[in-house]
Amino acid sequence: MLMALLLSADLTPQMQSTVDHISAQSLRGHLSFIASDLLEGRATPSRGLDLAAEYIGAQFRRAGLEPMGDDGYFQTATLIQREPNWEGFEMTFTAGGKTISIAKSEAYLLPDSALNLRDVPVIVADQNTPADQTRGKVVFVANPRGRGNFDQSALVIAASTNLPTGPQVRDPEAGAGRSVINIVNKPELAAFLQEYPDARLSVHMAAPIEQPVKVHNVAGLLRGSDPKLNDTYVLLTAHYDHLGARSSGDDKIFNGANDDGSGTVSVVEIASAIAALNPHPKRSILFMTFFGEERGLVGSRYYGRHPLVPLEKTIADLNLEQIGRTDASDGPQVGTASITGYDFSELPGILADAGKITGVKVYKNEQASDAYFGRSDNQALADVGIPAHTLCVAFDYPDYHKVGDHWEKVDFVNMAKVDRAVALALLQVASDAPPPKWNESNPKAKKYVDAARKLHP
Repeated sequence: MLMALLLSADLTPQMQSTVDHISAQSLRGHLSFIASDLLEGRATPSRGLDLAAEYIGAQFRRAGLEPMGDDGYFQTATLIQREPNWEGFEMTFTAGGKTISIAKSEAYLLPDSALNLRDVPVIVADQNTPADQTRGKVVFVANPRGRGNFDQSALVIAASTNLPTGPQVRDPEAGAGRSVINIVNKPELAAFLQEYPDARLSVHMAAPIEQPVKVHNVAGLLRGSDPKLNDTYVLLTAHYDHLGARSSGDDKIFNGANDDGSGTVSVVEIASAIAALNPHPKRSILFMTFFGEERGLVGSRYYGRHPLVPLEKTIADLNLEQIGRTDASDGPQVGTASITGYDFSELPGILADAGKITGVKVYKNEQASDAYFGRSDNQALADVGIPAHTLCVAFDYPDYHKVGDHWEKVDFVNMAKVDRAVALALLQVASDAPPPKWNESNPKAKKYVDAARKLHP
């Protein structure tokens, strides 16, 4: 249908109404609040995250969406909040008759349990260091991201000038999950360990302080108009959390305007546009924003285990991430958008057709499309067999995960154009057209093809 309309250059009244409803000014208004200092960086968990959830829920209510959570629009999850316990903390590196002591202000340690190590050998390693060389030792890495197979080490410590602030979280349903790396900010330590390869570490650290906390996915449903198809569902998603705040600096707050305030307010704007249609699309659409993406896809994983609509009745998920900034590190991205796993399923092609109508080139970024497929919340839905992808304008940009990611730097005119393409694609998927399928000829999609067969035996 979209290609036929493209050739005729005419939009149906339903499509025209949707396109007209989405405006740059409205997006600016939403994002200036979601990415404001008042919300303190929307860390999971935090007061700022809760404020953002209330705002999103209020917008869903305004649009007339059905609340789908256990508490209105909120799907509640209980996480374990963990923070360091500094009582009795001691940490020293020794070698060659010299000692370097680490103060608690110079470290962030969050072990799984109480830590008592005495004179344990230290090895400087990176992701290429063989595992057998790190077994039973304290591993020191110069880059927090340079993590290798250190599972059998006594402790892993990374050097960084940016110490984490605030608590971390663990999902008790997901087992141990992604461990938090231990950080030390001691500029002279790296050179000391290079000079003395026989250095040893002694450390005493009490067990972390733990307590349960409640966080929320925010979900609203637009019920489909076709009695035969309204028990099938399309998802439009984004994550509304970010990184919180840092402990020092003139600007301490990670506002996360592009990541992923832009995706969050786009879900709100598109929901409002499509909800205003009469009649509604034939299939039902679940609009949802996730907590905890920055903690390791925690909110979307939780939804995958506790779906609000049947997974076997869910035909697609389009996830929105970083669609506001056009000043990408690989060059300006005006009038363009890329989708992860471009040739993994038929869904990206539907987006590409919609983009041609609104003037947005939806393309495969050869460096990032496949590599980023598992780095956002679409992954949790793809893992259970649902065609799910993330649309992105700038995979990387100058303020990515920095305090300078402010709403004033967003290109709202371009963002509205992208959102119109997303909305038209959503209308197509939510029509009576055949549901998108995984690409069985692409080896990279095999695990998702197999998961879909299990979902639909």
